Amino acid sequence: MEYSINKGIGKPAEFKGLKSQYLFIFAGGLLAVFIVFVIMYMIGISQVICIGFGVITAGTLVWGTFHLNDKYGEYGLMKLQATRNHPRYIINRKRIIQLISRIKRKEALCETH
Repeated sequence: MEYSINKGIGKPAEFKGLKSQYLFIFAGGLLAVFIVFVIMYMIGISQVICIGFGVITAGTLVWGTFHLNDKYGEYGLMKLQATRNHPRYIINRKRIIQLISRIKRKEALCETH
């Protein structure tokens, strides 16, 4: 079986519909599942449990990665992360009287110029 990674000029890397950042999530996730599977097997956990864990987690990873790819698109996860880093609201801890007096001073300065 031979799979090719299609990368045209100016286009992101794509593999079976997965684009750019999702490829890293997919490959890193499968590697992590494999490492955990090997560690579980070497510890002495039953082979059936190890295989069941590997199949279920790998299947969930594949489904989840393709679902994220379809839902958010090529740059969607980065945009989602950027919006989460924005503050929901800005807190101003000054008294209202101080804010009003500051506004009046600015207006007075503008009138003199």
